[in-house]
Amino acid sequence: MTRPPTAAQRRVIDAADPVTGRLKGTEAQHAALVTRGLAFRHPRPPHDHFLTPAGHRVREAPEPEAVPETPASVASESDSGVFAARVGGEEEPAGGPSRIREVQSAWQGLLELRRMTHPDGAMDRPCGWERTHLVRAAALALEAAGHRPAAAQGGGYRVRATPQPEAVAVRESDPEALRACAATLEKAGWQVGEHTEPRTGARYVLASPRRA
Repeated sequence: MTRPPTAAQRRVIDAADPVTGRLKGTEAQHAALVTRGLAFRHPRPPHDHFLTPAGHRVREAPEPEAVPETPASVASESDSGVFAARVGGEEEPAGGPSRIREVQSAWQGLLELRRMTHPDGAMDRPCGWERTHLVRAAALALEAAGHRPAAAQGGGYRVRATPQPEAVAVRESDPEALRACAATLEKAGWQVGEHTEPRTGARYVLASPRRA
């Protein structure tokens, strides 16, 4: 790419599905993005267009006032109309038929993204998007499997970033629920291990996306 996308092209990129990168817009806009290496046309019907890794990088380029990913910022993404998996600790209540449909749709989209981006078409291990969005990816796997995210106060899972590269910590006050979270992530293609906080003695799960 020799020059940045135009304002109109940037709007198309920004409006892409947050998980799969599926694009909306006109054929001309799609063709222009393909020419720039920011999108590709899926070879199978209905031949939709999707962001390439370069297109995802353009969309996710930090804004001048970017803030770290926290429960509050995740909630604000949801308020703006962009889907965000619940990492635990949000003010809004979890559940409801519309939320369940939204989560399942996002999870199926993520599985499709795995299939499209892995050379072997594998859907049983995380893809590049998940490795760059560890907290949201792990939270989506948990929420899609029916685990309950914690509210601002009370029980439920909480997914948080860690200093360790490519790893998130999952905390849940109920030991049985914590083990169930670990089993779900392992089934979703994550490597998991249970650990103990040195200061508090609380148990938590450390999870990393599996590579093979």
